[in-house]
Amino acid sequence: MDFTALDAFQRDPYPHYARAREEPGLVFSPELDSWLVSRYDDAREALARPQDLSSAGALRPDVSLPAPVNAELAKGAGGGGVVLSADGEAHRRYRQPHNRGLSASSVATLRPFIAERTTRLVDGFAGDGGAELMGALARRLPGEVIGRLLGLDPTDVPAAVRGGYRATELFFRPMELDEQVGAAREVVEAQHLMDGYVRRRHAEPRADLITGFVQALAPETGELTRERRGEIVSSLQNLLLAGHLTTSALMGTMLAHLLRHREQWEELCARPELIPDAVEECARFDAPIQGFRRRVTRPTTLGGTRLTTGDTVFVSFGAANRDPARFARPDHLDIHRRPERHLGFGHGVHACPGARLARAQLSTVLEELTRRLPGAHLRTDASVRMLPTLIHRSPERLDVRW
Repeated sequence: MDFTALDAFQRDPYPHYARAREEPGLVFSPELDSWLVSRYDDAREALARPQDLSSAGALRPDVSLPAPVNAELAKGAGGGGVVLSADGEAHRRYRQPHNRGLSASSVATLRPFIAERTTRLVDGFAGDGGAELMGALARRLPGEVIGRLLGLDPTDVPAAVRGGYRATELFFRPMELDEQVGAAREVVEAQHLMDGYVRRRHAEPRADLITGFVQALAPETGELTRERRGEIVSSLQNLLLAGHLTTSALMGTMLAHLLRHREQWEELCARPELIPDAVEECARFDAPIQGFRRRVTRPTTLGGTRLTTGDTVFVSFGAANRDPARFARPDHLDIHRRPERHLGFGHGVHACPGARLARAQLSTVLEELTRRLPGAHLRTDASVRMLPTLIHRSPERLDVRW
């Protein structure tokens, strides 16, 4: 794979999306090795047709791993299916504990914890005159929140979160062999950490989400089989990735864009009632998950393009959210927009089950920062450089002064 071309695409995909929308039908993207679905209506249609466009391989790795790395991964405790890449009955089965654990009542119960942790994290840097907000806030709060929801001991949260980051690096970034082996070992360590929780919650249930997954995916009595444990561990790892990395990413991009658009930041400081709309607009403007792949299961037509069995399409939420046929002046951030039915959190049966939890954290962070640090601004001597990724699009760093 040409990672130079892929990195350039991923750091700024929007010009590529705009060119694709100008062409009739779908456009084949060599960077993605997929047909690019770039129009809003086509994207919604694709996401509503799971019988024709399977989720299998939704997060196909960009890196082929050598034998020594696969040998390390084989020592892990995962290996089961996950909601992201499942279809039909398997998807419904994996989705059920997500829906229950991330319900409105569950999120409401977590709100005091979100508020308390946000305040404490901001307390840690508010008096310093500046901070790097990805490390000080965006990569910390969502991990603590998802750890609380799952029922992790706070001391185990950093290792669980790091395992998620290392997994994305391993499968989507080029690394030297020794780095790959090290990343694989950390992924395996995180799996065994979660496997320990699964065993304990099976023996002694608690009122937490790990127990919810155990009871939903392994309702039978008796000792858990290796297969069942692997299935639950994989689902929990997937939830950690989705519940932490994507929220962290959107938190970072949201703050970066609002601080770039100074007049909109200042309006939020003066009118906090606009914060919910600002969150939705930021999710539309620069979605943390830029899209997922779908595999064609039978000959079909999408967006005027004839597709054959086995073809791969990349359904781009990021491109759809900038479609001028759906959103006026789509490349302009506007906190007054109220972008109804945007695809920042997906659509259809695979729509993000944690969107409600993400919104709660994002709104709380904006409320806290606009109230306490209204003078916050991007450091003029530090540029905002985006990570080369389409699955948790965010700044590498976010250096802010006040």
